[in-house]
Amino acid sequence: MNNRELIISGNHVELTPKIKELVNQKVDKLFNHSERILRIRVELGHKTLVSHHGEYWAKGHIEIDRKPMIVTEKHDELSKAIDIMAHKLDRQLRRRSRLFIAKRKKPHEVDIPANIPKVQTT
Repeated sequence: MNNRELIISGNHVELTPKIKELVNQKVDKLFNHSERILRIRVELGHKTLVSHHGEYWAKGHIEIDRKPMIVTEKHDELSKAIDIMAHKLDRQLRRRSRLFIAKRKKPHEVDIPANIPKVQTT
């Protein structure tokens, strides 16, 4: 069911095949966490201001059935920014999975404010 749609875009960064392969390698592992992931978008960029000399950023968006996950990471090296961004998304997906399982294991009582007659079975 999962079509594994990955979108990679660049802002002031040339997307070489090596960069695309690195992003694909890091992000492909995230699809294994859940079948509910619709798509993952990765934006790569470079700060062009003089005060931010040599600063790259990687932004990851996971579009999932509930609230989407968005992570941004800045670093002097593009590959490090991609690594840290993928790691943060991995941690968020694991946390969401644990919370979902914990909620399923602790059902809560439902209080219905009505007098429902008991039915006798024969």
